[in-house]
Amino acid sequence: MIAIVDYGLGNVCSVAGAVERLGRPATITSSAADLERADRLILPGVGAFGDGMERLRDLGLLEPLTRLVVGEKKPILGICLGAQLMARVGHEFGRHEGLGWVDAEVVRIEPPPPLRVPHVGWNDLLQVRPSPLFADVPGDALFYYVHSFQVRCAREEIVVGRTDYGGSITAAFQQDNVYATQFHPEKSQRHGLTILENFLGRC
Repeated sequence: MIAIVDYGLGNVCSVAGAVERLGRPATITSSAADLERADRLILPGVGAFGDGMERLRDLGLLEPLTRLVVGEKKPILGICLGAQLMARVGHEFGRHEGLGWVDAEVVRIEPPPPLRVPHVGWNDLLQVRPSPLFADVPGDALFYYVHSFQVRCAREEIVVGRTDYGGSITAAFQQDNVYATQFHPEKSQRHGLTILENFLGRC
C-alpha cells in the first residue's frame, strides 16, 4: 500500500490519481497508523516551508514520519515542497526548522533578468548521477516545475538531478531510502509516470 501524506498543502488528489494510473493502491492520509502500515510513503506539497512544517507538527506527524523514514528506513518520495521539508532548515518568510533528514537548506532562487520567480513550466532534467528513479527516463526528458525556492544540499553526492534556470538548481536528490524531486512527476505526463513507477517498483 502507498500512503500519500495529506497535511493540507499538497496536490494529493493529482498524486493519488497518477499512482492509481500505474495500477497501485494509494491511500491519502494524515493518520500515523496508515503510515505505519504502508509499504512506501509519498510526501507531496505546494506552499510555504513554514506552513508545511506547522501543519505536520499540528497533525502529530513529525515524530512518526522521522521514526519510519530515519529509524525504520521506509522508502519515501518527496515532491516539490515535500522535498524541501526534508532539509534541515528553510529560509522562506523567515528561518524555519525542517525535518532534518538531509543536510541541506532551502533558499530562494535568484535568477538573472529577464528570468522571473517563480520558476514555472517545463524544463530539463540533467541526470548527474545514476539513480533508480531515472530508469527508462531519456536524457532529454522534460519535467514540470513550479517553485520559488530550491534545496541546496551540503553533500553534492546526494544530488542526482539538476536543472538550469539562470543557474544550476537541484532537481532531484537521493539519500539511502529518501528520494526527492523538485519537479512534479504527477504533472509531467509520460516521463513523470515513469519516475513514480520507478519509485514504487525499484527504490
